[in-house]
Formats: sequence, structure tokens, C-alpha cells
Amino acid sequence: WEGQDLTLDYAISNADRTIGAELGGSIGIEWGDGLPPGTVQARFTGVAGQSFGAFLADGVTLELTGEANDYVGKGMGGGRVVIRPPADDAGDPVLAGNTCLYGATGGSLFVAGSVGERFAVRNSGAVAVVEGAGHHACEYMTGGRVVVLGPVGYNLGAGMTGGECYVWDPDGTVPGRLNAALVEAMRPDSEHLEEFKWLVERHLELTGSPRASGLLEGWPHTAHQVWHVAPVDQIRRIEAQQAGRVGAPT
Repeated sequence: WEGQDLTLDYAISNADRTIGAELGGSIGIEWGDGLPPGTVQARFTGVAGQSFGAFLADGVTLELTGEANDYVGKGMGGGRVVIRPPADDAGDPVLAGNTCLYGATGGSLFVAGSVGERFAVRNSGAVAVVEGAGHHACEYMTGGRVVVLGPVGYNLGAGMTGGECYVWDPDGTVPGRLNAALVEAMRPDSEHLEEFKWLVERHLELTGSPRASGLLEGWPHTAHQVWHVAPVDQIRRIEAQQAGRVGAPT
């Protein structure tokens, strides 16, 4: 299939594990850094076993209508994983398990539902949008961007030394759920708010998420309910930059 784009459709069950890893490895051997975006698009329906999208490479998009077990996107270096609920879902779905994006260095993940604990642990470069996360999200994270459009558990940002996280938090719970030893939360400035908005727009485009649609429709209200969570030294740099802009002569 060299030189051609591929679109594939499969049923999947929880006995199907590490889907995408062999393809990612083959791309690395044959093409090095990966393929052009959109070269391979594989669509799945059902319940994916552990490590769906593990070690994925650029040029590959995996779309799952259903749900996935633990370790989605483990070690992924590129590509994209999209998970959306089935049409008959009752609402407020949990669509992926624990420790998703463990050790990821690149790529992106969009989940139109919640995920389990230790989300994006040791992530160093992947971008993700999800609609809720359990305890210890962004643990030991050193890079990348995470957006959570819903509640987070306790200990957010434990050991986090890089990257950033945006949380839509209409109930104001995030400041009390941080690992305050290393991270802080502040309201995003205009630049970071635009980044958050763009990622929500991308999430809507890829997943059709009703939550993303509602947040964008009520954007003026949404914009006041977002936290920007980052390591303390990074927050201090942002505050210093803001102070410099305020104090600059006009």
C-alpha cells in the first residue's frame, strides 16, 4: 500500500490487546519518524483490550466507538487515538481505564468521556482531551498538554515537573485537589485560554462531544471556569510575564 492512504474497519473485543503497536514498530523500521498525517485510518467498534494505541507512530489514526481498557496510548510517539461512545450510550460515559498515555512522547488522544486513574503518568509530549479523570492525573508528567473537561480526582500533578493541564471546573474544586508541593493552579491568560479553546474545538471536531459543543456555545461563561495547572516555577514565570506587561509603559 505504499503511496496510498488506507481506511480500515474492524470489530474489536477485550481479547485484542496492544492494537497499533506492531504497525507503529513497522513504520519506525521502514520510514523512521513516521508517515504523513492521515495515511492510515483504522476504525474499531466494540471493547478494546489493554494498551489500545500503544507505541503508535505518526500518520496513523485509530478511532474506537466503544470503550477501552487500561494503558491506552502507552508509549505512543505520534499518531492519534479517538474514542467516542456508542450511539445508544446512556450518557456521562467512562471510556478508558487507568494509566492511559503512560510514558507517551508524542501524538494525541481525544476521549469523549472520562478516564481512570494516573492519567498521562510520565507523559513527556502527548496532547490529550478527556472529559473527566481519576486520582493522580498528570503524575510525573514532564511535557505535553492535557485538557480535562470535567471532574478530576485528588493528587493532580503529583511529581509533575513539566507540561501543562487545563481543567474546566464549574464547581471550583481543582485548587483543593492539587498536589501543592509541585503544582499550582491559576486562571489562564488570553494566550493559554486560546490554546484551551482550540483544543476543545478540535475535540468537538474529532469526537462530536456534546460537552465540548455546550462549552463552546457558552464560551463567555466557560472561559471563567477554567484552571491552568502547571509546575510552580512555570506558574511564577507566567505571573512575572503578566506583571511585566501590566507595568510596561503605554
